[in-house]
Amino acid sequence: MAWIYLIVAGLLEILWAYSMKLSEGFSRFWPSTVTIVAMIFSFGLLSLAMRTLPLGTAYTIWTGIGAIGAFVVGILVLNEPATAMRILAAAMIIGGLVLMKISS
Repeated sequence: MAWIYLIVAGLLEILWAYSMKLSEGFSRFWPSTVTIVAMIFSFGLLSLAMRTLPLGTAYTIWTGIGAIGAFVVGILVLNEPATAMRILAAAMIIGGLVLMKISS
């Protein structure tokens, strides 16, 4: 169950990062509200996952899901550049996440 909590927490991290971008510095009400609510639930689920998963594993996976997810959303939704160097960096993050999961 801890891994499910962790994955959902990571997905919520993607949501709050995206909605934070849309909030334009917390100057728009609804995106700001979504950001704060998603943050609360993301942190809450992360804390539940940390009841059984090691700190280093849980936190690394959580931030990795958020980083890769935000990267993908940036490219697909916000039309950010998908350069070879950025894709290589994302691939290395994914490799690190896989190794972290295997080692747990």
